[in-house]
Amino acid sequence: MKITYLGLGAMGARMAENLIKAGHELTVWNRTPSAADPLISLGAKPAPTPRDAAKSADIIISCVRDDEASKAVWLDETNGAIHGMPADAIAIESSTLTIEWVKALGAAFAEKSLAFLDAPVLGSRPQAEGKQLIHVVGGEEDVFTKARAVLADMSGAQHLMGPVGTGAAMKLMVNSMMGVQVTALAELLAATEKGGIPKARAAEVFGSTIVCSPQMKIVSGLMAQGVHSPLFPVELIEKDLGYAVKEAGGADAVPVTSSARDVFTKVLEVGDGDLNMSAVEKLY
Repeated sequence: MKITYLGLGAMGARMAENLIKAGHELTVWNRTPSAADPLISLGAKPAPTPRDAAKSADIIISCVRDDEASKAVWLDETNGAIHGMPADAIAIESSTLTIEWVKALGAAFAEKSLAFLDAPVLGSRPQAEGKQLIHVVGGEEDVFTKARAVLADMSGAQHLMGPVGTGAAMKLMVNSMMGVQVTALAELLAATEKGGIPKARAAEVFGSTIVCSPQMKIVSGLMAQGVHSPLFPVELIEKDLGYAVKEAGGADAVPVTSSARDVFTKVLEVGDGDLNMSAVEKLY
């Protein structure tokens, strides 16, 4: 198929590369053009604007940082992709965004009778590389059915959650649970270390228990080693938790999630926002 990919960050670049490997004809755009060079060397075609990139595409996918970037990529009056996409194309938003914005974006496509899915992904860079992401999708079932094969070229599972907005809701829920677990793990490993148990030993035993998720087993090992190369940077999970708190109606509605967000905000304040989320352990 002819596919356009907008946004070539750590996740987007890996997902786009898998589309090339699957045999699709790929056009790419990124705010910083040089980020597209590795994909161009694999056969992708660069485009100067999202609008230009969307022309002649069967599917247009976006994976950008936040609501503001999504709005610019899709709806900019001059260069927005919505103004260039064919009438029978499908727009897919794979960024982690607020439910409110995703619904507004869906309404903008509906107004033009254009197909739209909100389809954020669960997973990080290793899962993106290995096509083991999980797509959680909001939209019409017939549109999901048409797009599913392409989603499967980037992920190991695709789940239709309900109407537009439910994909975003599920993504924020999962990321909030992850953030709560990471912050709790950081403080508890520090507490056990103060009690005389080496952090590495505590992490090893914790990782062998039924209460430890596969993700937290990885994170506990990183915390024990003090290794925080970015897989899921602090600045992004802090943003996601902020979205979750806002969507829920404020800190009183989700006090645990809000407290976890506050901890990540402290990590940002000490200048470690570009490190992996496991760097929260440095606070302790």
